[in-house]
This record gives sequence, C-alpha cells and structure tokens, in this order.
Amino acid sequence: MNIPSKVRLIDVGPRDGLQNEKQPVPAAVKIELVHRLQAAGLKEIEVTSYVSPKWVPQMADNHEVMAGMTRQAGVRYSVLTPNLKGYEAAVADRPDEIVVFGAASEAFSQKNINCSIAESIERFAPVVAAAKAAGIAVRGAMSCTVGCPYEGEIAPSRVEYLAGLMKGIGVERVDVADTIGVGTPRKVQAAFEATLRHFGVDQVSGHFHDTYGQALSNTLAALELGVWNFQSSVSGLGGCPYAKGATGNVATEDVVFLLHGMGIETGIDLDRLVDAGQYISEQLGRANGSRVARALLAKRASA
Repeated sequence: MNIPSKVRLIDVGPRDGLQNEKQPVPAAVKIELVHRLQAAGLKEIEVTSYVSPKWVPQMADNHEVMAGMTRQAGVRYSVLTPNLKGYEAAVADRPDEIVVFGAASEAFSQKNINCSIAESIERFAPVVAAAKAAGIAVRGAMSCTVGCPYEGEIAPSRVEYLAGLMKGIGVERVDVADTIGVGTPRKVQAAFEATLRHFGVDQVSGHFHDTYGQALSNTLAALELGVWNFQSSVSGLGGCPYAKGATGNVATEDVVFLLHGMGIETGIDLDRLVDAGQYISEQLGRANGSRVARALLAKRASA
C-alpha cells in the first residue's frame, strides 16, 4: 500500500452539487459558498458550468457568479464546458481549468448526450485544443466507471478505452467517477488500474457518490493505490438524475474527517468547512447531508 501523506480535494458543490436543485439558488448565495470554501482551505473549487440554461437553468447565472467571486491566490477555479460554444462563453470569465466529460458506458452516452463515446470525445477535441492554446488547464470527467443505470456493471476495459480517448485529445488529468454510487472497493481499484494505463497517479482523481454508502470505503481503496486527488461536495450536495434514491456526492466534511483521522494532510480547517456546509444547507432549507457535520454541530450545541 502506498497511502499518500497529503491529499488535495476539489469541492464540486457549487457546480455538481447545486445543478439539480429545483428552486433557483441566488448567485449571491453561490458566491458566498465559494468564499466560505476557500476560507476553509479548499484549493480547488468547481464553480459553475456553461451549458444551455434550457437544460440546466440552475447554472444560467455562470457569468454573474464568476464575476462576483473574490479570487484567492493559490486557488484553482474550474468550470464545466460541454462544447465549443460553452467554452467560448467560459473564456470571458477567466477560469483556471475547464472540464470536459465522457462516459465509460455507451448507453449512458447515448441517453445523456445523444452520441457514442467516441463521438463525444471527438466533439471535445477542438475545445481541449482551444483551452490549451489559451493556457487553460483541462480536466476530463469520466462518468459511470464502475456502473451504469442502463448497462449495469462496467468492465475496466471500457474505462481504459475512455481514458485512452481522453489522453488522445490532450486532456491533462481525469476524474474516475462512480456516478451512481454502486462501486465497491475492488471494482473501484480495477477502474483506477485501467485509467492508470494512460495517466500517471498524479493525474487521476476519485469522484464517488454515496448512494449505497460506499463512498468512504471507495476513497480508502483509491488511497491504497496512491491516489491523492479527490472530489467531494460540501454537505453532500447533489444527486444524480439517473439514479433513483441517489444521495449525491460524498460530503467533503466526511472525507476530511477520514483523512485527518489517518494523519493525512489536507490543508482544510474542518470547523470552517462545517460552517460552510451548514450555511448552504440552511440556504436550501434542508438538513445537512454530512454525518460528520451533523455530529460536530450536535457536539457544539451541547458544549
């Protein structure tokens, strides 16, 4: 086992966490969430996406959010760009990194974006080229790497195929995502091993949903392979429209508690992170989705 001594977390709450909210979340609230996350020590934040407001109305305020943020030195702000039009809209807002995406499942690719995996990556090639020419970093999100709502279990060979396509168009690093949260440790390790045939361990990150309560186990499984980049969502924000009962991304607070308990450095202040999660939970009018946050808040209340 090659467990790292430090881990970098990317909080995807402002984008992946809030995009499925039914009620509009004011831009001012999203900006405040970003500010609270960076104040807690997060060095990477996925802020918004440049998709058609017809499909994702929650992200229609992308320009307002990006313009309203007070950027902190040393923090990387990333945005999702589904196509060249989205990329061109994003460039005006000076993101540090753009995110393109592809699925390891043909059925998911067809249902989600109406094209094959190969076609989806081909569409992203000019986006990646434009970003790299402009000096903007490029990350590739690989969804359904262990399971798909339509195909069921996904073979590691499919993950390897997708990782190879991403590498081929110039993507610099990739997320190995368990989009519907059905992964278990050995399956997750197999997905990473397939990805590592194309990318170095410094260029891969884990993105786990907690639908079946496996996200922390899967985080540990990835740590055992030396993976030290992970994505999570403050207060466990988010869900997956393709997975009934999906609880969303693993909560950043829960991951930080696990890592600190293992003596792994994150640079994150857990108390301030809990405050950030509680802030957004209250704004959304719902219970905090992080077990660690709920436990620490109860402890504070009884002190």
